[in-house]
Amino acid sequence: MQDGFDACCLEVFRFQSVYNPIYSAYLTGLNIDCLDVLSVEDIPFLPVELFKTHKILCEGFKPKQVFSSSGTTGTVQSKHYVALPSLYEESFRRCFSLFYGDIKDYCVLALLPSYLEREGSSLVFMAQDLINRSGHPESGFYLHNPEELHKQLLKLENAGQKTLLLGVTYALLDFAEANPMKLNHTIVMETGGMKGRRKELVREELHEILCSRLGVDTIHSEYGMTELLSQAYSQGNGIFHCPPWMKIKAREPNDPLSAIGIGKTGGINIIDLANLFSCSFIATEDLGKVYKDGSFEIIGRFDSSDVRGCNLMVL
Repeated sequence: MQDGFDACCLEVFRFQSVYNPIYSAYLTGLNIDCLDVLSVEDIPFLPVELFKTHKILCEGFKPKQVFSSSGTTGTVQSKHYVALPSLYEESFRRCFSLFYGDIKDYCVLALLPSYLEREGSSLVFMAQDLINRSGHPESGFYLHNPEELHKQLLKLENAGQKTLLLGVTYALLDFAEANPMKLNHTIVMETGGMKGRRKELVREELHEILCSRLGVDTIHSEYGMTELLSQAYSQGNGIFHCPPWMKIKAREPNDPLSAIGIGKTGGINIIDLANLFSCSFIATEDLGKVYKDGSFEIIGRFDSSDVRGCNLMVL
């Protein structure tokens, strides 16, 4: 008997296999008839790199928002054509509330320089919404003013204010090294990787540096990408958890259509039901492990893939 999530996946698959011309062509190329797909395990995942070369959008829908990936210099940007931005808003708002509670309890400080310096960032879109809805007068973005951020954090700490410091990884490292402090009321959340600005570090080394410099016990992480309208969060130790409408599966590294067992290293496949009008079934270029409770960790990426902005490390 199918559970609610699996049944919903199959309904979304049938819709997208008919109305998404790129996904439909991909299935045809695999000689897969959508009517023969009777379980979630049989659903093929669309390679994420197709977002760089094709417009992934269901017929009959017009994009009201276009998100683009950061990538690195010289790489082709992925583009996500979003028919219903309010669906993205609903997804990230509910997801944040699920893992962190009411946003109105927080002052939100966003250290996202490389994202603010370009247009089309879904992360900036989300951060701006969290800043606005927090309602705190000190919430805001910090671009090239680390001294002001340092003063603001000290002020909030002295007031005992619950704070979220969301930062792109390299900028957090730069800030932490220049401004060591002891944070007792602040969640430090890294995302986005090094963007080619610093040497890549394994997660353990990165988090150890940030913990020691910022005086926190754990570093939180956000896992998201341009091609998704949902995020997963890690509240420590690099183990990510998904909201109920998102699920991670692992595939054989050398056979993209074959799944692998729990706890084994493989390519990461993502089901994101918030991607209703693009594609909900995406084969990423990340390598990781999926665990029995549905949590997962990212341990690297395929050597042949581009350096992606959302990756933390390289194998």
